[in-house]
Amino acid sequence: AGRTAPPGRRMGHAGAIISGSEGTAAEKIETFRENGVEVAERPMDVPELIS
Repeated sequence: AGRTAPPGRRMGHAGAIISGSEGTAAEKIETFRENGVEVAERPMDVPELIS
C-alpha cells in the first residue's frame, strides 16, 4: 500500500506521507531501512520477516 498511490495521495498508514505534505512511500521505506527496520516488498513476504 502506498507505493502505487498517486503523488500527494495517502493510502492508509503504509503510504502515509512522512512529513506534512512532503515525502513519498519510497522515501519512507528508505528511512525505515536506514534505521534497521525490515520492509516487505509484498504482503506475502511479511510472514518470513516476522518469523
